[in-house]
Amino acid sequence: SASGAVWGFCRTGLAILISEMDVFLMIRRHKTTIFTDAKESTTVYELKRIVEGILKRPPEDQRLYKDDQLLEDSKTLGDCGFTSQTARPQAPATVGLAFRVNDEMFEQLHIEAFSSPPELPDVMKPQDSGSTANEQAVQ
Repeated sequence: SASGAVWGFCRTGLAILISEMDVFLMIRRHKTTIFTDAKESTTVYELKRIVEGILKRPPEDQRLYKDDQLLEDSKTLGDCGFTSQTARPQAPATVGLAFRVNDEMFEQLHIEAFSSPPELPDVMKPQDSGSTANEQAVQ
């Protein structure tokens, strides 16, 4: 009930508030990147269900990694070190994803580096204050 939740919150102070904070993640495999948010209390298995909803591969066919460390299904994201401090909206944490290849094997974890954006055209580059380009354009 709602009153039970409020009582639990008041009694334990910030513990519940902190444990329920959002974490922001980039789940990456090859050239695919999924941006998602979850709670610190979300389990790795629940995160696999989110991936299943998008990429249509069941949890048993997925492995999730933090750096090169395989994440256990029963652990929470908080247990794995994903917190509201380490996985922020403006700097989401990366979770590696590998799929099962056959009954015995999973593919190697492989994440393509993001490509660099092309250089801005000159007209879009900020002009220094000494430039007269704007004045010339008006004439």
